[in-house]
Amino acid sequence: MSWFDRAAALLAGKDGHVPLNGEDDLQVAVAALLVEAALMDDRFEEAERQSIMDLLCRRFAMTADQASALLGSAESAVKQSTQLYRFTRIVADKLDRSERARIVEMLWEVAYADGVLSPNEDALIRRIAGLVYVDDADRMAARRRVRGRLGLAD
Repeated sequence: MSWFDRAAALLAGKDGHVPLNGEDDLQVAVAALLVEAALMDDRFEEAERQSIMDLLCRRFAMTADQASALLGSAESAVKQSTQLYRFTRIVADKLDRSERARIVEMLWEVAYADGVLSPNEDALIRRIAGLVYVDDADRMAARRRVRGRLGLAD
């Protein structure tokens, strides 16, 4: 079953449980973590949505339509899930150290997409980094890289 078929099944499902147990689970898990980061300040602004779309297109070599469908699946997954663990477990299990650090860098990109890092966004990224076994040095290096790309003083 393709990730698109899985996303359609998810949206049509009645059990309230997001099935994350196929090859495309990683894509849904990563997208869901990015959505969580965008929602941490209680606003999901267009800049954050566009940042997530761009990140998904680059990370998973998707078209904009595919990324949009994945983003929709991720938003549903986040609404139906009460914890980060199921998403972070997939990332921790399926990616190596450098790839997990890249996911943390993607989280920083979403957090800074609206130009402001809230304390809640910072705390969430710290928590996710710990759950996917990215140490503080790698987490902060990822943050510095993003801030540098955005021209923000460190």
